[in-house]
Amino acid sequence: MTFTTQSLLKYTILVTVCLLFITLAQAQTTISGIVTEKNGTPILGANIYLDGTYDGATSTIDGVYSFTTDEVGQQTLVVSFISFETFRITQDVSLYNNYMVVLKEDVNSLDTVVISAGSFEASDNSKVSVLKPLDVVTTASALGDFVGALQTLPGTTTVAEDGRLFVRGGDANETQIFIDGLRVFSPYTPTTANTPTRGRYSPFLFDGITFSTGGYSAEYGQALSSVLLLNTIDEPDQEKTEIALMTVGGGLGNTQKWDKSSVSVNASYINLAPYVALLPDRNEWDKPFESISGETVYRHKIGDGQLKAYAAFDTTNFKLNIEDINAPEGIDFGLKNNNFYSNLSYQAPLGNKWRLLTGGSYTYSNNKTDFDTTAIDSDETSIHVKAKLRKSFNSKFKLSVGAEQFFTDYGEQFDTSFANGKIGYDNNITALFTEADYVFSRKFAAKVGLRGSYSQLFNEVTVAPRVSLAYKTGKNSQLSLAYGDFYQQPQSEFLKYTQNLEAARAQHFIANYQYTANDRIFRAELFRKEYNNLVTFTGDMASFDSEYGTEGNGYAQGLDVFFRDNETFKFMDYWVSYSYLDSEREYRNYPTTATPNFANTHNLSVVAKYWIEDWKSQVGFSFQHGSGRSYTDPNLDGFLNQQTKAYNNLSVNWAYLLSEQMILYASVNNVTNFKNVNGYQYADTPNPMGNFDRRTLRPAADQFFFVGFFWTISEDGTDNQLDKL
Repeated sequence: MTFTTQSLLKYTILVTVCLLFITLAQAQTTISGIVTEKNGTPILGANIYLDGTYDGATSTIDGVYSFTTDEVGQQTLVVSFISFETFRITQDVSLYNNYMVVLKEDVNSLDTVVISAGSFEASDNSKVSVLKPLDVVTTASALGDFVGALQTLPGTTTVAEDGRLFVRGGDANETQIFIDGLRVFSPYTPTTANTPTRGRYSPFLFDGITFSTGGYSAEYGQALSSVLLLNTIDEPDQEKTEIALMTVGGGLGNTQKWDKSSVSVNASYINLAPYVALLPDRNEWDKPFESISGETVYRHKIGDGQLKAYAAFDTTNFKLNIEDINAPEGIDFGLKNNNFYSNLSYQAPLGNKWRLLTGGSYTYSNNKTDFDTTAIDSDETSIHVKAKLRKSFNSKFKLSVGAEQFFTDYGEQFDTSFANGKIGYDNNITALFTEADYVFSRKFAAKVGLRGSYSQLFNEVTVAPRVSLAYKTGKNSQLSLAYGDFYQQPQSEFLKYTQNLEAARAQHFIANYQYTANDRIFRAELFRKEYNNLVTFTGDMASFDSEYGTEGNGYAQGLDVFFRDNETFKFMDYWVSYSYLDSEREYRNYPTTATPNFANTHNLSVVAKYWIEDWKSQVGFSFQHGSGRSYTDPNLDGFLNQQTKAYNNLSVNWAYLLSEQMILYASVNNVTNFKNVNGYQYADTPNPMGNFDRRTLRPAADQFFFVGFFWTISEDGTDNQLDKL
C-alpha cells in the first residue's frame, strides 16, 4: 500500500486525536458511593467534594453520590452535613469508586443531650439556661443580691431571718461558694438576729452562675448539699464608669481595657443610719449597720492563656440592744468584721488537646463580738490551691484529673465574767479527683467521677464516687439521673472545742425531666438525700463541757418543679418554682428524730417582669410562699412539736430609663405588709400559772423600701448597668 504525503498527514492527525481521547478518558476518575448514618439510614443533601477543588456532588434521597475528577494521586475526600461531624480521608483518588461513608453525629450541636440533674445554669452562653446574670439585679425580692435571686429557684427553703442558701433539707453550712473554681470561705456579710444576711460580692462582676442543688461534679467537695459556682467576666466589652446613688449608700465602679489586659474596680459604702432614722425598725440600734467594701478583677492574656486576679475587701460594724424574754433590759450586742478574699487563676492550652486550669484563693476573716458580758475575738485564715488538667480526646470523650489542698487556721480568744482563754485548730485537707464525660450520641451522655480526700486533722480518708446520666427522649426533652457521695468537715463551732470527730456524709439520688422549646423551659426533679455521721452534742449549746459525737443521721426527699416562659406574653418574662420537702434528722442536741426548724414542706415562688415601651420602664413582682416551720412549745409534750404560720412576701420593683445610660430604680419588699413570724422565744422558767411565757420573733422590719439612681458612662454611650433591661 502506498501512502501519499496528504494521506500520511490525515492518518497522523487521526491517531493523535484518538490517543488524546484515550488519555483524557484515562485521566477522568469517577468518585461515587453512599452516605449514611451509623444505623444505615441514607443521608439526603450531604456535601461531598475533593478538598481544594471544585469537584463534588450532593447526595440524593438514597444517600447516593457520584462525580468525576481530573485529579490524580493522593486526594482528600470531604463529606459534611449539618449536625454531623465532618468526614475527611486522604488516599489515592482511584480508591473512591463505590466508597461508602458513615457520618457520626456531631455531639457538640445545640440539640445534643445536656446533663442537667441537680444543676441550674445562669449564663448567657449556656445551651440551657434557667436564669441569666441580669436576673440577679432585676428580681424584685433579690434587692441586687445573687443569693436572693437564687432563692426563687426550686430546692431552696425560705428562712427569712437568715438569708443564706438552705437547699433540700440541708442547713446553710452545707452549701459552698466558689469564684472562678476557687473556694470562698466566708461568703456572707455578718448580721444580727432576725435580719437576713447578704452575699458579699457584686453581681456586676460575674457573667456565669451555676447553682447545683445536688449531684454536682467530683471537682468540688466539702459541701453536703450544694455548690454555687460564680465565674468572673473573662473580658469586658468596653471601658466604662458606673455610679450608684442609693437610699442606703452609694457605689462607684470603673473598667479599663488595654491590648492584652483589663481591670475592673468597684467600691461601695452602705450606712443604714439615715434609713432607720426615717423608717425605724424593731431593733434598738446604738450604731446601725455600716459597711465599706471594694472589689477588683484584673485580666491578662498570655499567649493563648488567660490570667485572672480577683480581690475583695469589706469591713462591717454595728451595735444594738437585742430584746430577750429572759433579760428585761435586753442584751447588748456589737460586732466588727473585717474580711479579705483574693484568688489568682490561670488557664491555657498545653498542646495535644490538653488544657490546664490552676490557681489559689486566700481568705482572712476577723470578728470582734461583744455579747452582754462576753467578748470574743476570732480569726480565720484559709487557703485553697487547685490544679486541673482536662483533655478532649475527641468530640465524644473528655477527661479531667486534678488535685487540691485546703488549709484552715482558726483561733478564738474569749473573755467572760467567769473565764477567759484561747481555743482553735488547724485543719489541712488534701483531695484528688478525676472525671470522665462521654457522649455516646446526641441522645445519651454520661459523666463518671471519683473524689478522694485525706483529712490531716482526723487522719481520715474518704472516697466519693459520682455518676450522672442523661437521655434525650425527644427533640426538646430529656431525662437525667445522678448519684453521688459527698463529705464535709464539721464547722468551726464544733472543731474549736474538739477534734475527735469525722466528716459527715450525704448520699444524693436524683431523677430529672427537662423540656425546652420556644423560649420556655420546664423542669421536674425527684430527689432523696441520706445523711450519716452528723455532729451531735449534749447541753443547750455547743461548749467546753459538751459531749460530742458523729452518730447523727437523717434524710431529705421531695420534688422540685420549675417553669419559665419568655414567649407567651409579649414583653413579659416570668417563672414559677415549687418545692415539696420531706425531711427529718437527728443531730446537734436533738433528743429525737424531727423535722429541723429550717425546713418547711412547701415553697412557692412566682417572678414576673414586664417591659412597658411607652414608659421606657420594666416593672416586676416576686411572690414567695413558705409553709410553716417547726418550733418547740415547752407547754406541750414533744420536741419541735408546733409550726409557725406560713411565710408570704410580695415584692415589686420599677426600673425607669431616664436615658440610655441613666436608670432610676425603686423596689418595695413585702408591699402588702404581711405580718410574718420567724418563730418564738420561750422563757427559761414557768410563770406562776406553770406556763412558759413567750415572745414572737418578727422580722426586724416588715417592709423594706429601696430607691437607687444608676448612671453608666461608657464608650458607646448606650451600655448601662441593667443591660437595657
